[in-house]
Amino acid sequence: MTLHLSQPPAGALRAVCSALAPEAALPPSAAAVLRHSADRPEPLLALPVHALRGPEPRLAGADCIGWRFLLAAGPDAAGPPCPHGDCDVAGGRAEHRPLVTGEFTEDGLEQVVAAAEVAAGADGPVFSHLHAGPYLDSTVRALRQAWQLVHPSPARYEPRLLSLPEHYASALWLHSAPPGEDLLIPLAPAPLGVAAHQVLPAAELLARLAHAPAARPTALIG
Repeated sequence: MTLHLSQPPAGALRAVCSALAPEAALPPSAAAVLRHSADRPEPLLALPVHALRGPEPRLAGADCIGWRFLLAAGPDAAGPPCPHGDCDVAGGRAEHRPLVTGEFTEDGLEQVVAAAEVAAGADGPVFSHLHAGPYLDSTVRALRQAWQLVHPSPARYEPRLLSLPEHYASALWLHSAPPGEDLLIPLAPAPLGVAAHQVLPAAELLARLAHAPAARPTALIG
Protein backbone atom coordinates (compact mmCIF):
# COMPACT_ATOMS: atom_id res chain seq x y z
CA MET A 1 0.00 0.00 0.00
CA THR A 2 2.20 2.90 1.15
CA LEU A 3 4.53 4.59 3.56
CA HIS A 4 2.65 7.34 5.37
CA LEU A 5 4.60 10.39 6.55
CA SER A 6 3.31 12.17 9.64
CA GLN A 7 2.88 15.93 9.88
CA PRO A 8 5.56 17.33 12.23
CA PRO A 9 4.60 19.83 14.92
CA ALA A 10 4.23 23.37 13.59
CA GLY A 11 6.95 24.55 15.94
CA ALA A 12 9.44 22.01 14.57
CA LEU A 13 8.93 23.18 10.99
CA ARG A 14 9.13 26.79 12.11
CA ALA A 15 12.46 26.12 13.88
CA VAL A 16 13.99 24.64 10.72
CA CYS A 17 12.66 27.42 8.46
CA SER A 18 14.06 30.06 10.80
CA ALA A 19 17.48 28.38 10.95
CA LEU A 20 17.66 28.09 7.14
CA ALA A 21 16.31 31.53 6.27
CA PRO A 22 18.66 33.45 3.93
CA GLU A 23 19.06 36.15 6.58
CA ALA A 24 19.89 33.70 9.37
CA ALA A 25 23.53 33.36 10.37
CA LEU A 26 24.53 29.71 10.42
CA PRO A 27 27.01 28.50 13.05
CA PRO A 28 30.36 27.36 11.62
CA SER A 29 29.45 23.68 11.96
CA ALA A 30 26.26 24.14 9.93
CA ALA A 31 27.97 26.32 7.36
CA ALA A 32 30.56 23.58 6.88
CA VAL A 33 27.81 21.05 6.15
CA LEU A 34 26.35 23.32 3.45
CA ARG A 35 29.65 24.52 1.99
CA HIS A 36 28.93 22.79 -1.35
CA SER A 37 25.35 24.12 -1.65
CA ALA A 38 24.81 27.23 -3.75
CA ASP A 39 21.65 28.16 -1.81
CA ARG A 40 20.09 27.24 1.49
CA PRO A 41 18.35 23.84 1.16
CA GLU A 42 14.67 23.39 1.96
CA PRO A 43 12.77 20.88 4.14
CA LEU A 44 11.58 18.00 1.97
CA LEU A 45 10.17 15.60 4.57
CA ALA A 46 10.33 14.98 8.30
CA LEU A 47 10.79 11.80 10.31
CA PRO A 48 10.02 11.51 14.03
CA VAL A 49 13.05 10.39 16.05
CA HIS A 50 12.47 7.89 18.86
CA ALA A 51 15.04 6.71 21.39
CA LEU A 52 15.03 3.19 22.80
CA ARG A 53 17.14 2.64 25.91
CA GLY A 54 17.87 -0.28 28.17
CA PRO A 55 19.58 -3.67 27.94
CA GLU A 56 16.40 -5.34 26.66
CA PRO A 57 14.70 -2.61 24.61
CA ARG A 58 11.06 -2.86 23.55
CA LEU A 59 9.44 -0.63 20.97
CA ALA A 60 6.60 0.19 23.34
CA GLY A 61 9.14 2.03 25.48
CA ALA A 62 10.54 4.23 22.70
CA ASP A 63 10.18 7.95 23.46
CA CYS A 64 9.84 10.57 20.72
CA ILE A 65 12.77 12.94 21.30
CA GLY A 66 12.54 15.14 18.21
CA TRP A 67 12.30 15.29 14.43
CA ARG A 68 14.80 14.93 11.60
CA PHE A 69 14.10 16.98 8.48
CA LEU A 70 15.71 15.83 5.24
CA LEU A 71 16.76 18.93 3.31
CA ALA A 72 16.77 19.09 -0.48
CA ALA A 73 18.51 21.54 -2.78
CA GLY A 74 16.20 24.49 -3.45
CA PRO A 75 14.53 24.94 -6.86
CA ASP A 76 15.95 27.40 -9.36
CA ALA A 77 12.94 29.66 -8.89
CA ALA A 78 10.94 30.42 -5.78
CA GLY A 79 7.85 28.32 -5.36
CA PRO A 80 4.46 29.28 -3.93
CA PRO A 81 4.22 30.66 -0.39
CA CYS A 82 4.57 28.06 2.34
CA PRO A 83 1.13 26.37 2.66
CA HIS A 84 1.64 25.59 6.33
CA GLY A 85 1.56 29.21 7.53
CA ASP A 86 4.44 28.33 9.84
CA CYS A 87 7.46 29.75 8.06
CA ASP A 88 7.31 33.49 8.73
CA VAL A 89 10.97 34.34 9.23
CA ALA A 90 13.04 37.51 9.40
CA GLY A 91 10.05 39.74 8.76
CA GLY A 92 8.91 37.91 5.62
CA ARG A 93 7.41 34.63 4.62
CA ALA A 94 9.82 32.00 3.35
CA GLU A 95 8.88 30.52 0.00
CA HIS A 96 9.65 26.87 -0.67
CA ARG A 97 8.22 23.59 -1.83
CA PRO A 98 5.48 22.06 0.34
CA LEU A 99 6.69 19.63 2.96
CA VAL A 100 5.88 16.05 1.91
CA THR A 101 3.30 14.46 4.21
CA GLY A 102 0.88 11.61 3.73
CA GLU A 103 1.82 9.10 1.03
CA PHE A 104 5.55 8.85 0.47
CA THR A 105 7.31 8.20 -2.83
CA GLU A 106 10.95 8.35 -3.86
CA ASP A 107 10.44 11.72 -5.54
CA GLY A 108 12.98 14.29 -4.40
CA LEU A 109 15.31 11.93 -2.54
CA GLU A 110 18.03 12.39 -5.16
CA GLN A 111 18.17 16.09 -4.18
CA VAL A 112 18.73 15.51 -0.45
CA VAL A 113 21.93 17.28 0.65
CA ALA A 114 21.66 17.48 4.45
CA ALA A 115 19.47 16.83 7.47
CA ALA A 116 18.31 19.19 10.20
CA GLU A 117 17.79 17.97 13.76
CA VAL A 118 15.01 19.43 15.90
CA ALA A 119 14.94 18.42 19.56
CA ALA A 120 12.06 18.56 22.01
CA GLY A 121 12.81 21.46 24.37
CA ALA A 122 11.13 22.65 27.55
CA ASP A 123 9.39 25.46 25.62
CA GLY A 124 8.76 23.53 22.43
CA PRO A 125 10.82 22.23 19.47
CA VAL A 126 14.34 23.67 19.19
CA PHE A 127 16.68 23.56 16.18
CA SER A 128 19.79 21.57 17.11
CA HIS A 129 22.18 21.12 14.19
CA LEU A 130 22.71 20.13 10.56
CA HIS A 131 24.56 17.06 9.37
CA ALA A 132 25.38 15.19 6.17
CA GLY A 133 27.65 12.38 5.04
CA PRO A 134 27.45 8.56 5.13
CA TYR A 135 24.78 8.38 7.83
CA LEU A 136 22.46 10.64 5.83
CA ASP A 137 23.18 8.57 2.71
CA SER A 138 22.23 5.44 4.64
CA THR A 139 18.95 7.05 5.75
CA VAL A 140 18.03 7.93 2.17
CA ARG A 141 18.94 4.43 1.00
CA ALA A 142 16.76 2.89 3.72
CA LEU A 143 13.80 5.06 2.71
CA ARG A 144 14.18 3.85 -0.87
CA GLN A 145 14.31 0.26 0.40
CA ALA A 146 11.20 0.78 2.49
CA TRP A 147 9.22 2.28 -0.38
CA GLN A 148 10.19 -0.53 -2.74
CA LEU A 149 9.28 -3.08 -0.06
CA VAL A 150 5.79 -1.83 0.74
CA HIS A 151 4.77 -0.26 -2.59
CA PRO A 152 3.51 -3.52 -4.15
CA SER A 153 2.01 -4.85 -0.90
CA PRO A 154 -1.23 -4.09 1.00
CA ALA A 155 0.74 -3.06 4.09
CA ARG A 156 0.82 0.50 5.43
CA TYR A 157 3.69 1.74 7.55
CA GLU A 158 4.77 4.98 9.19
CA PRO A 159 8.52 5.58 8.76
CA ARG A 160 10.33 6.70 11.91
CA LEU A 161 13.94 6.87 13.02
CA LEU A 162 14.91 4.74 15.98
CA SER A 163 18.00 5.62 18.01
CA LEU A 164 19.63 2.83 20.03
CA PRO A 165 22.09 4.71 22.27
CA GLU A 166 23.40 1.62 24.07
CA HIS A 167 24.51 0.22 20.72
CA TYR A 168 25.62 3.50 19.14
CA ALA A 169 23.31 2.71 16.26
CA SER A 170 20.10 3.75 14.56
CA ALA A 171 17.50 2.15 12.33
CA LEU A 172 14.66 3.16 10.07
CA TRP A 173 11.58 1.97 11.92
CA LEU A 174 8.57 0.99 9.80
CA HIS A 175 5.74 1.24 12.30
CA SER A 176 2.74 -0.90 11.41
CA ALA A 177 -0.82 -0.42 12.64
CA PRO A 178 -1.28 -4.16 13.34
CA PRO A 179 0.69 -4.88 16.54
CA GLY A 180 3.78 -7.00 16.18
CA GLU A 181 4.37 -6.37 12.46
CA ASP A 182 6.88 -3.52 12.76
CA LEU A 183 10.05 -3.74 10.68
CA LEU A 184 13.52 -2.29 11.27
CA ILE A 185 16.21 -1.45 8.71
CA PRO A 186 19.56 -0.97 10.52
CA LEU A 187 21.47 2.05 9.25
CA ALA A 188 25.20 2.11 8.66
CA PRO A 189 27.23 1.74 10.80
CA ALA A 190 25.20 -1.16 12.17
CA PRO A 191 25.79 -2.88 15.52
CA LEU A 192 28.22 -5.80 15.68
CA GLY A 193 26.63 -8.95 14.23
CA VAL A 194 23.90 -7.03 12.36
CA ALA A 195 24.05 -6.24 8.64
CA ALA A 196 23.19 -2.69 7.67
CA HIS A 197 20.16 -2.41 5.38
CA GLN A 198 18.89 -5.90 6.12
CA VAL A 199 15.14 -5.61 6.64
CA LEU A 200 14.21 -7.49 9.82
CA PRO A 201 11.11 -7.92 11.97
CA ALA A 202 11.54 -5.55 14.88
CA ALA A 203 11.20 -8.32 17.46
CA GLU A 204 14.02 -10.30 15.80
CA LEU A 205 16.47 -7.42 15.66
CA LEU A 206 15.78 -6.31 19.23
CA ALA A 207 16.23 -9.87 20.44
CA ARG A 208 19.64 -9.96 18.74
CA LEU A 209 20.65 -6.69 20.34
CA ALA A 210 19.58 -7.88 23.77
CA HIS A 211 22.30 -10.56 23.54
CA ALA A 212 24.87 -8.50 21.62
CA PRO A 213 28.24 -7.67 23.17
CA ALA A 214 28.71 -4.22 24.66
CA ALA A 215 28.90 -1.51 22.03
CA ARG A 216 32.08 0.50 21.61
CA PRO A 217 31.68 4.30 21.67
CA THR A 218 33.86 4.81 18.60
CA ALA A 219 31.02 4.38 16.09
CA LEU A 220 29.26 7.56 15.05
CA ILE A 221 25.55 7.98 14.42
CA GLY A 222 23.59 10.94 13.17
